Amino acid sequence: MLQVCVIEADGIGHEVVPAAVRVLRVVAPDVEIQTAEAGWDTFKRLGTPLPDETLQMAKACGAVIFGAAASPSYPVDGYYVPIVRLRRELATYASLRPTRYLPVPTAREGVNLIVVRENTEDLYVQHEHTEDDGQTGISEKRITAVASERVARRAYELARRNGREKVTIVHKASVLVQSDGLFRRVALEIADHYPEIKTEEMLVDTAAYWLVKDPLRFDVILAPNMYGDILSDMAAAWGGGLGLAPSLNIGDGVAIAEPVHGCAPDIAGLGIANPTAMILSIAMLLRHHWLRPEVAFAIETAVRDVLYSGAYTRDIASVNAVSTEEFTNRVCDRVRELV
Repeated sequence: MLQVCVIEADGIGHEVVPAAVRVLRVVAPDVEIQTAEAGWDTFKRLGTPLPDETLQMAKACGAVIFGAAASPSYPVDGYYVPIVRLRRELATYASLRPTRYLPVPTAREGVNLIVVRENTEDLYVQHEHTEDDGQTGISEKRITAVASERVARRAYELARRNGREKVTIVHKASVLVQSDGLFRRVALEIADHYPEIKTEEMLVDTAAYWLVKDPLRFDVILAPNMYGDILSDMAAAWGGGLGLAPSLNIGDGVAIAEPVHGCAPDIAGLGIANPTAMILSIAMLLRHHWLRPEVAFAIETAVRDVLYSGAYTRDIASVNAVSTEEFTNRVCDRVRELV
């Protein structure tokens, strides 16, 4: 039996995750739901943002649905970002972050790209310390050949399976010769095994420029952790905004479905959060991890149809907006018609 560990975490995670689980139950009633906790509120209550019980449940299930965790922008003794630790512990070494046109006013027609982001190292290893009585902060950037090779291979295999024609390798090897230079070299070595796919390389600042100027030039973007995080958020603007941006952290036999957006504490509990990103992340889990593309397509189609009908949440429409519950009801109703 398929199992999934559901972690709402903080803020609007308590709203968008249950909404997505409702959709999941419509298309995959055989999936067994296990619940666990993580995040800032968990840390304040238990002294850890990622309890051992949660980690063990996630490993046992092999699939996780994660909402969004709050993270203070100042040091808190004992606190770390739980989703970053969870990605590393489950070895979900690739983050797939697609941006595809959705029928909302802020999206751009024709955009259909995916950022494949290395997910376990770079600055996100969180090896940091201060010197000079706190006046100097030092953070270690870690890039390995092993991690670079496996994410590059995942990017090219994804391109091959999905009929994509080009991979853009993003780096800053012109300055970071040893770290980004290693990522670049390994990615280009993997590219040699996929001659049918066009490969280009681009400095990260140039990639940011072209994402703003002409996102249609991109197909698959392969990037180290930090650059992939930033570029995927930039790309999300062309898909309608972060409230519509899904992602899937995936490894060998494990996956974490997670929206790109944060926990949005300013609107938490108001019933106005946009569940689209979380629902589409569930579709990615079904497509790429559980290998159920038909029901994944049904969810994606239902979301598009509901948006085409003009049912927008508050982040898209300031007037006549629908609630989180109403939007989810409409998606569930449409999914039932499609499956």
